[in-house]
Amino acid sequence: MALEVNGKVIELTETGNLANLEDWNDDVCKALADIEGIELTDRHHDVIKYLRSEYYENGGNQPMERAIVKSMAKIWGEKKLKSKDLYTLFPRAPSKQGLRVAGLPATTRKGGY
Repeated sequence: MALEVNGKVIELTETGNLANLEDWNDDVCKALADIEGIELTDRHHDVIKYLRSEYYENGGNQPMERAIVKSMAKIWGEKKLKSKDLYTLFPRAPSKQGLRVAGLPATTRKGGY
């Protein structure tokens, strides 16, 4: 699979994640979101920034949904944030679809909250 962004061909894995993580930038992010049917908002970008930070600053960490919910609750100042709130942003799972749009590898974890 491949994606063309600004005249450059970006290779994707069979799961739709970037084959080369260094290809990610804002335009690629938008193109990946378009493929997923997602119109990016500030909240999407907060999740993407968090996922990328966790991956690059914490040894390849790919947080489970519970950790994403807790972190976004802090960032957004919401005490009652629930997993379903993140599913409104990333309907196919924030820990999977979010990683894809963030330009990160597919998670190798099986399930888990």
